[in-house]
Amino acid sequence: MSDHSRSDFARRHIGPDEHSANLMLSTLEVAQRDDLWPQIIPASIRQLEPLRIPEPLGEVEALDELRRLAGMNTPAVSMIGMGYYDTHTPAVIVRNVLENPGWYTAYTPYQPEISQGRLEVLLAFQTMIEDLTGLPVAGASLLDEPTAVAEAMSLMNRVTKDDRSTFVVDADTHPQTLAVVQTRAEPLGIDVQVVDMSEGLQGVSDDVFGLLVSYPGSSGRITDPRPLIETAKARNIHVAVTSDLLALTLLTPPGEMGADIVVGSAQRFGVPMACGGPHAGFMSVRAGWERHMPGRLVGVSVDSHGDPAYRLALQTREQHIRREKATSNICTAQVLLAVVSALYASYHGPRGLIEIAQRVHGHASAIATRMEHIGLDVSHSEFFDTVRIETPDCADRVVAEAARRGIDIRRLDADTVSVTTDEVTTSTHVDTLITAVAEAMGGDASVGSTDDAESMSRLPANLLRKSPFLAHPIFNDHHSETAMMRYLRRLADRDLALDRTMIPLGSCTMKLNAATEMAAITWPEFAKIHPFAPGDNMAGYARMIADLEGWLAEITGYAAVSIQPNAGSQGEFAGLLAIRGYHRSRGDDQRTVCLIPSSAHGTNAASAVMAGMRVVVVPCDDQGNVDVEALQSLVAEHADVLAALMITYPSTHGVFEESVVEICKIVHNAGGQVYVDGANLNALVGLAAPGSFGADVSHLNLHKTFCIPHGGGGPGVGPVGVAAHLVPFLPRHPLAPRGDIAETVETAATAADVPVGPVSGAPWGSAGILPIPWAYVRMMGGQGLTRATEQAIISANYVAKRLEGAYPVLYTGAHGRVAHECIIDLRGITKDTGVTVDDVAKRLIDYGFHAPTMSFPVAGTLMIEPTESEDLRELDRFVDAMLAIRREIARVEAGEWTAEDSPLRAAPHTVATFMGEWDHPYTREEAAFPVATLRQDRYWPPVGRIDGAFGDRNLVCSCPAPESFATSS
Repeated sequence: MSDHSRSDFARRHIGPDEHSANLMLSTLEVAQRDDLWPQIIPASIRQLEPLRIPEPLGEVEALDELRRLAGMNTPAVSMIGMGYYDTHTPAVIVRNVLENPGWYTAYTPYQPEISQGRLEVLLAFQTMIEDLTGLPVAGASLLDEPTAVAEAMSLMNRVTKDDRSTFVVDADTHPQTLAVVQTRAEPLGIDVQVVDMSEGLQGVSDDVFGLLVSYPGSSGRITDPRPLIETAKARNIHVAVTSDLLALTLLTPPGEMGADIVVGSAQRFGVPMACGGPHAGFMSVRAGWERHMPGRLVGVSVDSHGDPAYRLALQTREQHIRREKATSNICTAQVLLAVVSALYASYHGPRGLIEIAQRVHGHASAIATRMEHIGLDVSHSEFFDTVRIETPDCADRVVAEAARRGIDIRRLDADTVSVTTDEVTTSTHVDTLITAVAEAMGGDASVGSTDDAESMSRLPANLLRKSPFLAHPIFNDHHSETAMMRYLRRLADRDLALDRTMIPLGSCTMKLNAATEMAAITWPEFAKIHPFAPGDNMAGYARMIADLEGWLAEITGYAAVSIQPNAGSQGEFAGLLAIRGYHRSRGDDQRTVCLIPSSAHGTNAASAVMAGMRVVVVPCDDQGNVDVEALQSLVAEHADVLAALMITYPSTHGVFEESVVEICKIVHNAGGQVYVDGANLNALVGLAAPGSFGADVSHLNLHKTFCIPHGGGGPGVGPVGVAAHLVPFLPRHPLAPRGDIAETVETAATAADVPVGPVSGAPWGSAGILPIPWAYVRMMGGQGLTRATEQAIISANYVAKRLEGAYPVLYTGAHGRVAHECIIDLRGITKDTGVTVDDVAKRLIDYGFHAPTMSFPVAGTLMIEPTESEDLRELDRFVDAMLAIRREIARVEAGEWTAEDSPLRAAPHTVATFMGEWDHPYTREEAAFPVATLRQDRYWPPVGRIDGAFGDRNLVCSCPAPESFATSS
């Protein structure tokens, strides 16, 4: 097929043109691409029928179609609240972060020397959370508020010394939070009890390990949590508080009142509602619980020059290391959104945040006062931004009248509504609301003045905040747009992202995130939709979600797909819950064993434990394949209790295992289900479908195969696809019980009303970034998607072929080929020379590259995935760098250099490296410009190699004083 038979977009997305692809095939010694597939893909799984995806649109036409879908949405003035608020994202942050590939295409900062910019902002995020919540340690973000609460529950359960198993939740908690907590608690054997906290802890049993208090509550009510906390402490019960960051600029922080954990969402700090996400959840904890925290923690260490440098701290908690002993699934972060929230706080500063909070509260106070003037009762006398109003027998009429005037409010029951103000609320909105309520209730809207009523504080005087916050210069030096613009440029210049270089990370699929795909996510018709708005307001989202779920089902061969999971970790969890629900529906409650190959992603084991399963490891053979004989033995041993096998396909070792169909049959014959991890779907699309070759369920990583950018470690979307018999066990949501966006309801069903409850706070997860994969699939079409997969496989084999003489390729298939990634083995080199995989990774920085995946799935190796988006010139540039590094290793082998005093061990070389005396056996030129092209365009890392062990021994996880960054002598 010629280039001209593909859409313009597919030709621009796929890096190598036809001529380059043919040169690569020539290197692989095949005449044409169709000669390659029998050498790589087992005939038993090869998909020959073309994908039934609509014919591709060009970029202009796709944007026109997105405009049509956007036009079907109706962004009303949202006063629904429930943890989601409209906000103004400062334009300087929109332009320079959200729309800047230097920020959104970056990878998780596992290579900290080339991630100092985003690590600095994540440290600012942690500092912001610590300051506002009053606790000393905060993480670098979680997925959303409900999952953060669920993580807090799990943390408190882990640190409890005895066998208590009851978690008590404040009845005034957001319903979506309660539902997610119930979903997460049940597989772990935790009993969730909902209690009216106004009555204290009377009647609560001695089996309670943890307590969740809402401050403010979902109804808006603010009550003093100190008596509850004191009572809980006296009974040795841990206390978590879910709170609102903006409210905490005015209210006493929970940490100052004795809370052990504070959780919530940073969404209203500049992140659009976006129909539910992506948003950055947060968690802060008391001192001593750092090592129990879920997710990621940024800390301060020192580099090779003795200067402060940022890194991810406590990395022994990573799931690839701890596996089933992990405290959580590590893929629980929303870095890009945490960055936006921290920068929002930096741009406004503490004084600006207080002014916003006072304005928000003033509008809520005005609503309460004027409601009272027209004769309505307000349920609570003290609140921050949410007013609960008694409307006897008229709630439906009030909601309808407000909607008719362009305002969405929350219906609590037939007699009660609530309204929530936010940053974008104006006096005009207040006046319109009062008019609507008066019209519905027969009152006089002209009574009272909004401007006068705004000055009447309804905050409890005994809970007003006294402690300062955000005193660090990062929150006080960038309040002008000029200062912020330049600060963001300086930060971005410290990092390596896809806008500078290929990122050849195996398993992570760092492909192009095209500008046309990204264009729609900031459009107000998508960004300003509340996730619990009336269904009629979301018709465009409904169509987009239906399209995307249908296309993904076609691509994977499954009966149905749910896009609710808002990360790959949540997709894994949802898929395992579907399997668990299926077994339990058949009376097979005893089926709890999950078989996982030793090569699998560590997240698999963590998710299995979260789903209440017991992990049994299946060994792999010398070729990296699942040991079929060992699998048969383990299946026979656990036949009566076997729940599932989790495998990654192609395997984590980068090959298409020939026995995958046989493996599926072995598990099915014993009554188990097969879970295929979709991490490597970029090698399957259009060529093989897991739902067609025997798998029952998969999660997909839309931030890999389908072009949602990684954003420095989030956002992500992790849809789950299932075979027909598992469809009833896909995640549901109490605020959308039929899973139909047009059927959103405001009644409070519990997780018990549906077979499997929600895994994310919003019914459709991170819906706000679904325009990205929608646009990708719509512009690629079936042929384009298939061609992308083919090119990803060709490129990986080309890289492996060019490198195999210098570095052994660890695993290949039966014909000596790899899938879409390859693993090169440095263990022999390390044994012979002392040069480690770390040395090669850091030296690649000097060549201007992000390292491949290090030491996973095998220690001492590098896993390389080029993707289809990199052209031949960039692939050759990477290969040439790796070959040049091999020549440097040869000089160590020859005794010309020692490993300790070589450019490999000293890497990365900063500008400071070349100042002053030079006493190395290699020259400055060899260190700085190992290849000639670097003279014209060299990335200079901001710090030298970072001492990770020092950072763990001396944990600092908030912004250090500026004096600590003085140049070392």
